[in-house]
Amino acid sequence: MNLKQFLSCVFLALAATLVSSAAPAKPNIVIILVDDMGFSDLGCYGSEIPTPNLDALAAGGVRFTQFYNTARCCPTRASLLTGLYSHQAGVGHMTNDRGEDGYRGDLNNRCVTIAEVLRPAGYATFMTGKWHVTKHVDAADDSQKFNWPLQRGFDHYYGIIAGAANYFRPNSLTDDNTRITAEEKNYYTTDAFTEHAVQFIAGRDKAKPFFLYLAFNAPHFPLMAPAEEIAKFRGQYKIGWDKLRERRHAKQIELGIMDRAWPLSPRPAEVSEWDKLAPEQQDRFDQIMAVYAAVVAHMDAAVGRLAAALKQQGVLDNTLLLFLSDNGANAESGPNGRLVGPGAPGSAESTVFEGQSWATLSNTPLRRYKHFNHEGGISTPLIAHWPARIPAHGELRRQPGHLVDLMATCADVSGAAYPAEFKGKPILPMEGRSLVPAFNNQAIERDAIYWEHEGNAAIRVGDWKLVRLGRNGPWELYDLKADRTEQHDLAAEQPERAKELAAKWDAWAKRASVMPYPKEPAKGAGKGKKNARPQQGNRP
Repeated sequence: MNLKQFLSCVFLALAATLVSSAAPAKPNIVIILVDDMGFSDLGCYGSEIPTPNLDALAAGGVRFTQFYNTARCCPTRASLLTGLYSHQAGVGHMTNDRGEDGYRGDLNNRCVTIAEVLRPAGYATFMTGKWHVTKHVDAADDSQKFNWPLQRGFDHYYGIIAGAANYFRPNSLTDDNTRITAEEKNYYTTDAFTEHAVQFIAGRDKAKPFFLYLAFNAPHFPLMAPAEEIAKFRGQYKIGWDKLRERRHAKQIELGIMDRAWPLSPRPAEVSEWDKLAPEQQDRFDQIMAVYAAVVAHMDAAVGRLAAALKQQGVLDNTLLLFLSDNGANAESGPNGRLVGPGAPGSAESTVFEGQSWATLSNTPLRRYKHFNHEGGISTPLIAHWPARIPAHGELRRQPGHLVDLMATCADVSGAAYPAEFKGKPILPMEGRSLVPAFNNQAIERDAIYWEHEGNAAIRVGDWKLVRLGRNGPWELYDLKADRTEQHDLAAEQPERAKELAAKWDAWAKRASVMPYPKEPAKGAGKGKKNARPQQGNRP
């Protein structure tokens, strides 16, 4: 070997050493949030609705069985974005100012968003979909847009600033900071949000990792889907919610999502026994659920297109992708749901709500719904997919987690610094814990998880959960290890434990701007609302 060959070998060996010792590339991060989808509405969580793309992501990653949201759309979005409990971020109720710091209806200046944390760490930041964390929906000039996505850390945004929207003709549609109108003939929000997300990623500076927050409005009311897709499900739901709940529950036990010792919660008194309905009633309910299933299946196909684009660009393996829902299934419009025209069911000229009866199926096997802090209101599927760092395939993770953990997770995997101060203002410390230990099936060390919405409240410490209905409702105590479906209230048997947890919740409520409450309760809080929510006094 001559000197030239020897030096070449030394150079190659040195280069290989440097490459092998280099720090791994920062991961891309994608958070996908769906709207009003129940705990059991994915195939990999027990559903008969075909969701092959999300099932595939679950098969290539892990599924959490005890992950929690805040039970309502605006608070969930505020908590997800900031890593704080929603009242701390100023959005304890919805996007209306109710006169107290925790209920201003706008993200405040004591919080930062994930985008505001990741952008200084070198990330490109994109969002598509539903924003819904500001009362300034119809801002006419830039001075009122201080809480729109581009003002809260995102490089590009496409979506709806407000809440519910027509899927074919959305209101408050925005491209970056500009209000626009959807003019495409075959426009559909799920597809438009996905296509813009793919475009943002494809057009980015390839030297940067990226953060994408994709917030679908699906399957929020008014439920809409292409007619030919609805037709595929027509007739499949005439088996009814009673038998389908039993089938989903059996599948959940088979999958390991649910313990055989946890019984299926009883059908609520307001929900009719399916076999006692007249044929025309069954047909109407079948039509409602056909629309709902089509919306969910279409959303799954969109997730598949996004995953395929990430794979085609060679970035899927080093992308942490998290998928979850903003609250439990929606019982608004009552047990009959809503199916009105003048257009065909599921068209742009129709209004379709899933309703309490089918929402009871969507939340199988759990109690209650959106708005409430019982398990059916706050439990969400969570799929975590990251081939480069989560070697497990198809495994379950039983560690309890909460939306506040997403900020901590993003900061952890990216190496970004969560600030003590931002734009000259002191920032509250993040409340969550990184989920990375759980990815590796290790424990997440935490003191407690807390909830409050419309006076409904809860605290979980270990396997013990204290929960109540409304501000003045009695506290109920459950051992979730033995009783995930909340069938056996132990408050009378263990009054000291209940008292201790209630005191802990009170201390948090004062610290986290839950209290003082607004002078007037939210409309319908603590008493139910005819044709909107199940009555507070029953046990759905």
